[in-house]
Amino acid sequence: KNGLEPSLNKNYTDWLLRPDNWNQVCNAGLTFGALATYENNTELSKQLIGRAIKSIALPMKSYDPDGTYNEGYGYWGFGTTFNILFLSAIEKAFNTDFGLLENKGFYKTAGFMNNMTGPSGESFNYSDNGSVIELHPAMFWLSKRLKDNSLLWSEKPIILKELKNHYKFLPFLMIWGAGIDLNSIPEPKEKMWIGKGKTPVALMRTSWTDPNALFVGIKGGAGMSGHSHLDAGSFVMESDGVRWAMDFGPQDYNSIESKGIDLWNRKQHSQRWQIFRYNNFVHNTLTVNGELQLVEGYAPLISSSANVKFMDAIFDLTEIYNNNLSQAKRGIAIVNQQYVIVRDEIAASGKDAVVRWTLLTPANVKLIGNGRAELSKNGKKLLLKVEKPGGVTMKTWSTTSAQEYDAPNPGTTLVGFETKVSAKSKVHLTVFLIPEKAAINVNFTVLPLNEWNK
Repeated sequence: KNGLEPSLNKNYTDWLLRPDNWNQVCNAGLTFGALATYENNTELSKQLIGRAIKSIALPMKSYDPDGTYNEGYGYWGFGTTFNILFLSAIEKAFNTDFGLLENKGFYKTAGFMNNMTGPSGESFNYSDNGSVIELHPAMFWLSKRLKDNSLLWSEKPIILKELKNHYKFLPFLMIWGAGIDLNSIPEPKEKMWIGKGKTPVALMRTSWTDPNALFVGIKGGAGMSGHSHLDAGSFVMESDGVRWAMDFGPQDYNSIESKGIDLWNRKQHSQRWQIFRYNNFVHNTLTVNGELQLVEGYAPLISSSANVKFMDAIFDLTEIYNNNLSQAKRGIAIVNQQYVIVRDEIAASGKDAVVRWTLLTPANVKLIGNGRAELSKNGKKLLLKVEKPGGVTMKTWSTTSAQEYDAPNPGTTLVGFETKVSAKSKVHLTVFLIPEKAAINVNFTVLPLNEWNK
């Protein structure tokens, strides 16, 4: 009466047509209830389970083609776990998955999650996700199905830590992880993972075993995606165990909604994009003429290479900025396993454009002139060097908001520069991120993006 039957009321069932975590969570919960009462309420249970099989195919399709999860790291843990609870239950009850696992993108999502953690032990926390990593029993189910225990590489370091804490999904680990020897988890073979789809991402690193390895995660996508921020083109970057380029992640939802802010309206001029942490102004991307990215635009991943000497990914950001620019492409690369370059190729439309390049960091920032800034944290250093355009003035911006509804952001700084692009002209911006120990040829020439993968 209070659990299953209300789900037949259309006033409570908008989640049935949603391709996101709430579909997965609601269908899984109702299916467990229907299975528990099956013998006494067979017809109702059949109705609810049949409906769930059709409905949950929507979010499962959103993993296509490569396994990316549109809502990011934390929501993967929520939605995917409930999806696998659903699959596990119906397979045991009916000895079939009803064709749902013919979706190959769903299996590929194990690679996505395994690559989302950097050497620092923080996740690539784009959109409404925190950087604290979690244990994912769902990964044990996936690794068994795929017969690949290397997919558990990122789970192994945290499993003992998580066992000490209350964790709602922990009992599933005893079921899905039974028989897996944690002492024989092999190192993953590939150091780069690429996922296209609604929220495309590229994840690359120089080592799985070196705590000082370089790590880069970058995303494209659209502001209209579930839980998204205006962060197309944004990236995180690590070296020497330090996350130099960071993402704030979300603000506590209740702290925003309790002040009357409409958090969930994602239209261009909605209140959501006035929240300090949610717009492009404080992400590691571009801001043009002081305006928001266009929420209806989409930034696809257009090229990538896993070449160990030049590991890179290129995104086309044009639709995100086409109210001011006629072209915007961003490429990011790890060069010779030593340092990172970020190259933006920009063409202004029929009016002048002021382009701001920003990097959000938890490090101390020292501006040292000539387009350079020195970042320092935990006894380590990183040089931010603007190669092109020449003669720019490096700046820092405060991360303290004037709005009382915004959360404080102590210990963080925005660093970057601004440059003017004349109407109908083209420029390219090239920025080096150089760890202190890296040896770099100062005469290194960064090729145009269309020559990166030739």
